[in-house]
Amino acid sequence: MRYLVTGGTGFLGRRVMERLLRRPECTEIAVLVRATSRSRLDRLTAALGGGDRIRAVTGDLTAPGLGLSASDAADLAGVEHVVHLAAVYDLTASGEANQAANVVGTHRVVELAGRLGAHCLHHVSSVAVAGEHRGRFTEDDFDTGQHLPSPYHATKFAAERIVREHCTVPWRVYRPAVVVGDSVTGEMDKIDGPYYLMPGIAWLAEVVPRAATPLPMPLPDLGATNIVPVDYVADAMVELAHRPGLDGRAFHLVSPRPQGVVEVYNALATAAGAPRATTVLPAGVGRPMLAAAAAAGRLLERLPGAMSVRDAVLAELGIPPVVVPHLTLAPVFDSAATEAALAGSGLRVPELAEYAAALWRYWAEHLDPLRARRPRPGGALAGRRVVITGASAGIGRATALAVAQRHGVPILVARRTEELEAVKTEVERRGGQAHVYSCDITQPESVDALVKQLLAEHDGIDMLVNNAGRSIRRSVRLSYDRFHDYERTMAINYFGAVRLTLGLLPHMVSRHFGHVVNISSIGVQTNTPRFSAYVASKAALDAFSRVVASETYGDGVTFTTVHMPLVRTAMIGPTTIYRAFPAASPDDAAMLVVRALEERPKEINTALGTVGSLVYTLAPRVTDAVLHIAYRVFPDSAAAAGEAAADESSALSRGARAMIRLLPGVHW
Repeated sequence: MRYLVTGGTGFLGRRVMERLLRRPECTEIAVLVRATSRSRLDRLTAALGGGDRIRAVTGDLTAPGLGLSASDAADLAGVEHVVHLAAVYDLTASGEANQAANVVGTHRVVELAGRLGAHCLHHVSSVAVAGEHRGRFTEDDFDTGQHLPSPYHATKFAAERIVREHCTVPWRVYRPAVVVGDSVTGEMDKIDGPYYLMPGIAWLAEVVPRAATPLPMPLPDLGATNIVPVDYVADAMVELAHRPGLDGRAFHLVSPRPQGVVEVYNALATAAGAPRATTVLPAGVGRPMLAAAAAAGRLLERLPGAMSVRDAVLAELGIPPVVVPHLTLAPVFDSAATEAALAGSGLRVPELAEYAAALWRYWAEHLDPLRARRPRPGGALAGRRVVITGASAGIGRATALAVAQRHGVPILVARRTEELEAVKTEVERRGGQAHVYSCDITQPESVDALVKQLLAEHDGIDMLVNNAGRSIRRSVRLSYDRFHDYERTMAINYFGAVRLTLGLLPHMVSRHFGHVVNISSIGVQTNTPRFSAYVASKAALDAFSRVVASETYGDGVTFTTVHMPLVRTAMIGPTTIYRAFPAASPDDAAMLVVRALEERPKEINTALGTVGSLVYTLAPRVTDAVLHIAYRVFPDSAAAAGEAAADESSALSRGARAMIRLLPGVHW
């Protein structure tokens, strides 16, 4: 027995082919594919173990004769079954796409089936042909004068009409309801129907403790839908295709009992660990509420810009506005004749509650657009891949160790590979995992290569710590002819950080999750003298992050700025007066970075930095006067003046030492 299948590589098609291959009478399945899709069919053939029983026939669904070559058409003459699965199953698709695939494609298949003298044409239609028919809709019903509310509904109706009125060979029509994932594995290929509820349910599961009993939140009767798992559709279709005496009939592959919206919600909420709802309000109460809501919606449509706001809100929820009117079904689909035709097969539609957990699990692991940002067992950083620049020493090294200690995976970036390898070894010695990448972030080509390599070698980059930096302490009077000081600090502190951030942002946006931590300075808040080059570069990065954060907020990509106080690292070594200053350790600084990664606040500030920022806002001239005193009290270092370095900490005046004690953490 031979089969010609269209849409064989699709979600339903590959399951139908899998079941056809199980039948001992199946000798060949010819699958219509475009030339560009042959490799996809080859992979599917290998996965199904089809061997030489599956062969590709190159063509085009919308071309006359499906674009088959003369030899392929001759080989298929007298084929027993033409199984037409190819179609657009998407309410959001354009009218042109629906027309081409659903109407023109079906017309071409019907013509070819007649020309080949096929024994039977099997056409996969949809319950969408019923449109907005009110009440019971049987397998014998077709044109009841129903309204067809979308291009998808209209083209599925037109396609079935073509089969009924123009097919010259025996035919059978199959009308699946809302098809969801496999009832055992949960596998699904797209977001549709009840899947639009899942992000909201996941959010509830995170923010509302699960109650032992349903929450006292009665809902109005929002209507019902009809959900059926894909494995039942494939099983029933193949079984019905091979039973004798069923030609010229349509079959409803639906749940015998419609599922109310509250029932669907509760089945998925139970699987998700979200609070369940109580039963629906009586129709006498619920319907007036819905009518009032509908009237309010119509009024809202007349307000300028209101629909744009509505669509923006729906977009944030991941719900295309076009699908909202079709989340419930007006008809009630009678499947008694289909059940009778399947008698003795053992096939039945399982209750949604029986397989909701499988659907939820697969969605959460593969389809949830926000899965990258969901809380993970083991802590906020568990399994997170965190890129850390300047990771070979100081704050970067300490942050890498702290991230690994919290079961994260630090990705170590710096110029010196040997020092990075030493940090990686230390991480691994403590039981963690780390990766090493050499990169000079001041060089565009080096950053581009790094980004390309990171995205190729890791499933996802979750977080970025822009830690690499350069500090220059030099008064402006010594900088008149040193413009390169400003260029050097901007190159690494601003342009390097921005370049790497921009490189990773598209990836983070596509995953709907990402977090960028910028190591800034308390100097941005306190405006300390002699740091015009360094503070300006950090302030530029602060401003960049504030602006971009508002744009990426809806994509789940956030920014934290850490206004770091003075930290005792190699970077402050050339300024020997800092030996007399109190300073945080790299480990202390790493804890601030870890807090930024775990809690993702907008900023992390010291109390002194916050006060400095506030005072400058309220009294800028007074602040200038005080800072000028500090400028006089703390001299330029010998290194800044181009002289031999010496320990200048012992030469600090009493006033300088008093100011150090009064304002600890400020790098004067």
